[in-house]
Amino acid sequence: MESFLNNLYFGFSVSLSPINLVYCFVGVLLGTLIGVLPGIGPVATVSILIPSTFNLNPVSGIIMLAGIYYGAQYGGSTTSILLNIPGEASSVVTCLDGYQMALQGRAGPALGIAAFGSFIAGTLATIGLGILGPPLASIALRFGAPEYTTLIFMGLVLATFLGQKSMLKAVTMIVLGAVLGTVGRETVSAFPRFTFGVYELEDGLGFIPLIMGLFGISEVLLNVEEKLTREILLARRNIAGLFPTLQDWRRSIFPIFRGSLLGFFFGILPGSGATITSFAAYALEKKLSREPEKFGTGMIEGVAGPEAANNAASQANFIPLLCLGIPCNALTALLVGALMIHGVQPGPLTMTQNPDLFWGTITSMYTGNLLLLLLNLPLIGIWVRLLKVPYSILYPLVLLFMIVGAFSLSYSTFDVYLTIFFGVMGYVMRKIDYEAAPLILAFILTPMFEDNFRQALLISHGDFAVFVNRPLALGFLVVGVGLLVMPLIPHLRNWMGKERAAA
Repeated sequence: MESFLNNLYFGFSVSLSPINLVYCFVGVLLGTLIGVLPGIGPVATVSILIPSTFNLNPVSGIIMLAGIYYGAQYGGSTTSILLNIPGEASSVVTCLDGYQMALQGRAGPALGIAAFGSFIAGTLATIGLGILGPPLASIALRFGAPEYTTLIFMGLVLATFLGQKSMLKAVTMIVLGAVLGTVGRETVSAFPRFTFGVYELEDGLGFIPLIMGLFGISEVLLNVEEKLTREILLARRNIAGLFPTLQDWRRSIFPIFRGSLLGFFFGILPGSGATITSFAAYALEKKLSREPEKFGTGMIEGVAGPEAANNAASQANFIPLLCLGIPCNALTALLVGALMIHGVQPGPLTMTQNPDLFWGTITSMYTGNLLLLLLNLPLIGIWVRLLKVPYSILYPLVLLFMIVGAFSLSYSTFDVYLTIFFGVMGYVMRKIDYEAAPLILAFILTPMFEDNFRQALLISHGDFAVFVNRPLALGFLVVGVGLLVMPLIPHLRNWMGKERAAA
């Protein structure tokens, strides 16, 4: 306990330094802004802003990018409640009861409980992150190349569950991501792979052009062709009484705690995400309620539980990221790339080699949650006015920022062309229901998988038994294969049933 308190003290000394406090404030403010504006998600925003962190130290950069991530969960609830348009995917379920509360003249309590619930959940998740992080990292220090190989294999399999539409399409994206991750000179023989004689590709595909194109430009193109209704249905004078009543608290406090625990558990698991977590929390509250038939008519529990869950999940995502170096969704994959660009390899050694980054990031989340609570309630009126900004003004500025960011990487027009190419590619993919998240995870994990796979075989002199002779490696391998085979079991049962019927 004493060691934990000492680590927290050290972390706060880092995160509360003036420069890091400023970047924490900028991150959560941008996150809230992005959450409020429908159509621009945190993944696209982080993709666009990663180049702006190149001149920052790694701690300040990650604190800002992390603030955008969990700040967007706050902002997404505002448009869900006021407009019935989720500003962020994880806020979809908040529309069900939050918007109905707004129509009943209770937008204030709905917004208030969303903000307070998010703060409580974020605080609990931050404490859990600080408690679970060190022991998990100490276990991971025992990993060798075989363990990392099978762990990354398991991560790639879990990435198939990131696809919301089709598992087959997710697998296709993982294969494509793996191919893109091998572009460039091979690490041992320096033989060029998939470069097609283009010398700019010999160092591999740029991470920034890839993510800015797939997420940023494609997001803009999709939203330009959609006519989103952004009429403010509630006058500002109706958004009153932001502090929930005692009765509201009585009905919301247990959903907030249940949502926090559920969100933290789901957030640790790669591939789950805040969206799935918020729906699970809503289903749980409806199941436990004495009046389940009233859900969808303005039940405050339907706002409190999901909002707590998605915020807890977004912060619990940092456990596998910082302790194992394994991203669990598209946005944490971007953070892995950002850390690597800054020369930091996320994983079990992060705590010992970069303690300022590890504990500074964790404690900045508590500070960020407090800033979000102070920001969200007073700025509701400003966010409402901001929703009236025409997209014809907003989107050209976003595109200009991305093109400048791509060019600033190495002052090369090739990076600009690459960004535009991946933007068009991402747009086409999303039009035919192929999602970019599994591709990005595979792009990040494939070089790590290849390096560890090579090292494991060098250690064992080419003996593949090294992956089954070591208990941890075997465990990860079994889980990965099991998850890969599990979706095939129903089809196998159907086939066997037809064979028996035919016999």
